[in-house]
Amino acid sequence: MVTTDLLARANPWLNDIVSYIPGKPIDDVARELGLPPEKIVKLASNENPIGPSPKAVAAMTAALAKAHFYPDGGGYHLRTAIARKFGLDISNVILGNGSNEIIEFLGHAFLRPGDNIIVADHAFVIYKLMAHLFGASAIEVADPGLTADVDAMVRAITPQTKLIYLANPNNPTGTMVGAAELERLINNTPNEVAVVLDEAYYEFLASPPDTLRYVHEMRNVILLRTFSKIQGLASLRIGYGLAHPDLIKLLHKTRQPFNANAIAQVGAIAGLEDDEHQQQTRALTFAGVAFLQSEFEKRRLEYVPSSANFVLVKVGDGKAIFEKLLRRGTIVRATGEYKLPEWVRVSVGTMEQNRRFLDDLDAVMAR
Repeated sequence: MVTTDLLARANPWLNDIVSYIPGKPIDDVARELGLPPEKIVKLASNENPIGPSPKAVAAMTAALAKAHFYPDGGGYHLRTAIARKFGLDISNVILGNGSNEIIEFLGHAFLRPGDNIIVADHAFVIYKLMAHLFGASAIEVADPGLTADVDAMVRAITPQTKLIYLANPNNPTGTMVGAAELERLINNTPNEVAVVLDEAYYEFLASPPDTLRYVHEMRNVILLRTFSKIQGLASLRIGYGLAHPDLIKLLHKTRQPFNANAIAQVGAIAGLEDDEHQQQTRALTFAGVAFLQSEFEKRRLEYVPSSANFVLVKVGDGKAIFEKLLRRGTIVRATGEYKLPEWVRVSVGTMEQNRRFLDDLDAVMAR
């Protein structure tokens, strides 16, 4: 039996942490509401609507026959493939059980009670939650227009600041800062503070900034990227970080052995090389974002122009609209935890799914 005396000895800062709430899975909604799973549309977690890379599926299927072996703990082949793709060395690459795990590595490496991180006011909530896990605090900097203010972030730096997190594009707003703003942020951040550029949606940018050059230049920057989005491998939990070899070496000391499983590594290698699948995903995303934004304009609904594979739209009572849509079998994401209670975030789906969402939105907004 867990006693109150035992719980009282836990780290006290854990009392203030609210666990991350992911988008509701289709199976949960089907069970809770008695709906057929095939009638449910999930546009809540920014997943790839055309599914995983077919080349990745084939590679993983073949790899299942060796599932009785432990994975390569160092991820040699995947790290080599990533390094080759981006003109880096394997020493510049670390793998994570999703790029979220690398955020945890950074906490293990740098954060302790009394330290702080700096984030934009409406940044991905995991940064703040992870800082609190290590007893550190988060300085949340106002982001006018829901876009990170890099100059204000620099001004917010204190002697206790260890990390600055910037998601570019940002989740859940879909906004991004340009190359000039990134340059100011990195040039004006002290060398003893790491700048973490979370680029989970980087591949959806029509003209992405050249952030790899900061790794080539050995700057105090780490790039976080993932196979969950454009490669459609979200369930595998596989991501990576790119940084100076000394920083990568430090982070390796914080990770568990075999943190990236063998099936995920094989699938990621194939997905990385599947340019056709990525191009199809990108084309569908561009068309879907344009379609949703155009339809929101017709309905006179305020939205945030998006640089990612989702759109943030203002609907009034975001939680109520989310719940009404849920009862109709359409799952979106309420954004109250991001201090955006009047908004919901909708991921781009297939065109059929996008139209289904709009039909359901019209129905619940008309009530």
